[in-house]
Amino acid sequence: MNTPKTQKGAGILAALFTVCLAASGVSAQTDLSHSCTAPNFSKFEERLVDVGHLLFFDPILSGNQNVACATCHHPDFATADGVALGLGDGGKGIGPEQTFDPSNLPEQRIPRNAPALFNLGAAEFTVMFHDGRLEEGREARRTPFAPGTIAHDLPMLAAQALLPLLSPDEMAGHYSENAISKAVRRGEVEAAWAVIAARVFAVPEYAERFTQLSSEQNITQIAKALGAFIATEWQADDSPFDRYICQQKPLSAHAITGAQLFYGKAKCSACHSGRFQTDHGFHAIAMPQIGPGKAERYESHARDTGRQRVTGDADDAYRFRTPSLRNVALTAPYGHVGAYADLEDVVRHHLDPVASLRAYDPGVVRLAPLSAADDFRILNDPEEMDRIAAANELMPIHLSDEEVASLITFLHALTDASGAKGRLGRPDNVPSGLQVP
Repeated sequence: MNTPKTQKGAGILAALFTVCLAASGVSAQTDLSHSCTAPNFSKFEERLVDVGHLLFFDPILSGNQNVACATCHHPDFATADGVALGLGDGGKGIGPEQTFDPSNLPEQRIPRNAPALFNLGAAEFTVMFHDGRLEEGREARRTPFAPGTIAHDLPMLAAQALLPLLSPDEMAGHYSENAISKAVRRGEVEAAWAVIAARVFAVPEYAERFTQLSSEQNITQIAKALGAFIATEWQADDSPFDRYICQQKPLSAHAITGAQLFYGKAKCSACHSGRFQTDHGFHAIAMPQIGPGKAERYESHARDTGRQRVTGDADDAYRFRTPSLRNVALTAPYGHVGAYADLEDVVRHHLDPVASLRAYDPGVVRLAPLSAADDFRILNDPEEMDRIAAANELMPIHLSDEEVASLITFLHALTDASGAKGRLGRPDNVPSGLQVP
């Protein structure tokens, strides 16, 4: 932790860097002094974090007891899963080597890429998921469920942890396969969560651990434990760039040039601003659409209109949440469907999104095999491609190959290797006795 003296010196260095950026053509509004103020991370009781750690890796939370939170958010893949679109229930294994279970064939791929979990315990993260369907508002929290289904005072990360549990593709299982999926199909949210809670508290070790924390034994306690673990485990705020700005630690000239481009000519910071390089907003940048799309079972399309599905506002069509760029070099593939497997490719997409969309090569997609999957339906639909292109907000920017290389070097300088590894890591076993992913 910075001492007052260190903080003062760090602020001076940040201000000096800001001046350097301004001299390079960066707006005078670019201010990096905030980067040396310690992030406001939520604090939790260690026992709560510990039980959340076990639950995160325990398939007991899923309908068929074959998928854990860690299946799609694994430390081996920088808190994601290393593929464009995962398989969820019916998948076997993790990461790019994942296959499907012929006896429990996935109905479809999970419609969106598994987002990284870094720094979600910081106070500024008040919007969750690619479309922001869970967000903290001034008056009330917005959720996909009926009002009152999720307690208003439940921490954001705890509420976030509940949603995948009821997704048939992700964790609940397919129709009529188990008590949880049956309850989900009937729209009985509380009943589904009651089944999950009963399972967990029937395991003696979990029951004992939770008894030490609360007299209540319900889904709320499970959610709080999961949220506490996620908030605590992956804090990534000590990158080479942080140490350069705040502690005067050396940074390569190549990376400094990239930072000047990021905050200047390349205009990356127009959206990727703040301590964690995100404005927490929603933007349409003509990202290619692959996979089944975000559609209800009764819908026949494969499109994903992003934020519009939450707000109902046509102006929000094809807008998706700005991801934080902390550990971005580790979190491939990129985009709401993981369309780009390489960091350079997604950087170049941002330089001219519409041209990149039109020239997109589906051969770059990193997908686990799934028979009969119609992954490129939208790419072969000229009208839908036109709609995605028309929504784009970014103007073309020309960067030389050398400038692109410098920009990528800077993005690598946002890597916190210790934060990426996590604090507790993967447990060897979990109280349920089920297989740890």
